Amino acid sequence: MPRKRRRSRMRSSNVAPSGSNGMTKLLSRQNAPNQMEIHKMETTKRKTLQSAGWKIGDAADFLEMSDAERQLLDARMELALAIRRQRESEHLSQKELGVRLQTSQPRVAKIEQAATDVSLDQLVRAFVAAGGHFEVKVAKSPSKATPSTKKMTLVLGNSE
Repeated sequence: MPRKRRRSRMRSSNVAPSGSNGMTKLLSRQNAPNQMEIHKMETTKRKTLQSAGWKIGDAADFLEMSDAERQLLDARMELALAIRRQRESEHLSQKELGVRLQTSQPRVAKIEQAATDVSLDQLVRAFVAAGGHFEVKVAKSPSKATPSTKKMTLVLGNSE
């Protein structure tokens, strides 16, 4: 007896989800140049939404993250993006980077996405394994505070 064919349930990238009044546009993987790229909202759209009573913010605002949590998240995302860029500049596949890290290709994909189960240590090791140079610099923040109350800034950089 022949099997029935299943229809794929692909959504068009230009279709707004039901109930969204057309304000939201879904991005397909083909249209999005980089998954981790941040898309800024147009000023006119922002003002229109704010005048309608909407609050504009990011995921960290929604989750009510502290400055420390926000900075850690930003550092993780920047490092994950740097890993991918470094791997691609060295013409390495995720599988080849996985061999260098003694891990699997799916794990490398999770590392490049800065998944929650990936430690900061693993991100740093992956960056170095991809050929990056990791250096920690501590820079003093420019302020007029007394020396004992000056804030220190940790700069994670790829110096070449």
